[in-house]
Amino acid sequence: MSQPPKTILHLDLDSFFVSVERLKNPALIGKPVVVGGSENRGVVSSCSYEARKYGVRSAMPTAQAKRLCPDAVFVHSGYGDYSKYSAIVTQIIADISPEFYKASIDEFYIDVSGMDKFFGCEKWSHELRHKIIAETGLPISWGLASTKMIAKMCTQDAKPNGTFVVPHGKEQEYLDPKHVGEIPFVGKKMAESLNKMNIYNIAQLRTYELNFLIKRFGKSGVFLWRKSRGLENTEMTSHTEEKSISMERTFSENMSNESELKSLLFKLTEKLAFDLRQSEKQTSCITIKIRYADFETFTHQRHIFPEYATPDLYQIAESIFDEIWNDRMPLRQIGIKFSQLTPLNYQLSVFEENTEKSRRFKVIDQLKLKHGKQKIMFGGNL
Repeated sequence: MSQPPKTILHLDLDSFFVSVERLKNPALIGKPVVVGGSENRGVVSSCSYEARKYGVRSAMPTAQAKRLCPDAVFVHSGYGDYSKYSAIVTQIIADISPEFYKASIDEFYIDVSGMDKFFGCEKWSHELRHKIIAETGLPISWGLASTKMIAKMCTQDAKPNGTFVVPHGKEQEYLDPKHVGEIPFVGKKMAESLNKMNIYNIAQLRTYELNFLIKRFGKSGVFLWRKSRGLENTEMTSHTEEKSISMERTFSENMSNESELKSLLFKLTEKLAFDLRQSEKQTSCITIKIRYADFETFTHQRHIFPEYATPDLYQIAESIFDEIWNDRMPLRQIGIKFSQLTPLNYQLSVFEENTEKSRRFKVIDQLKLKHGKQKIMFGGNL
């Protein structure tokens, strides 16, 4: 006997960083806003719909964004504010959801299967959205469908600040007219390759046999074949399984030498960051713990944008350490913890080359595994 189809709700906070900035400064409402970097340096993290009308997009150099939209307002308050609001939304969802998965700082999946009938799921989803908007003031869109992929595509159709439902049994009817570039994780290069084969929509993609797609695209051919038919594994890892990882070092003799302490902190950070990447996770919160010779203990944490790179993590860890270490008093213990872990997401298409940063860390970690973690180290260890 076949299992009944699942019902998956996908929620995405609209232009999340921009929305947070507008909550803090309502004068930004209605203006073309760009979050990230400055007018001349950096990349766009997020932009308002007013800025998008000029062609501004995420990951675009801010200098280019300024040329496209000269009247754009550039803001960046730091990721702590964004993490705070993300945590508030996460808690609202956690309080009333049967099972959910946090895909990123502003994106969630909830398995609402079995909630009465399909109409019951839709009614519950509307109520959740209204609750989030009422309690945070943040605009949020959602899509409801039988798979995560289709639900995510529905959310894009719902934006800005709306909802979209694909009833059970209507999946293929919904998918077929869609451009192949609308399939999640099919990037620009893959879409262009398909277009050169005169494959523009999902219906056209679906006419190709699995063996042909594998021969043409390798393992990605299996992905394309399955996604064109709306097939995927809808199982989700519950957000409640999120864990933290930590390391600490107790000294045989109290230590007060700044360079030695920071060198040790770097080593702890490097080891922990390696473990983080090996588990395919990134952290959104760093906690530093110090214990003085008289056993008085202090901890301080900082919420950050999800990160996995050793140098970036250490830079934050070092600044926290500088904040709480008082007058160079001798320490008997130091520790670091990464929490609010989420799946590692480079935010790249699975068909496109990784960024230089992700490629570099993959090579470094491969060398560590091959030659030993203690033999391959960053310069901060020297």
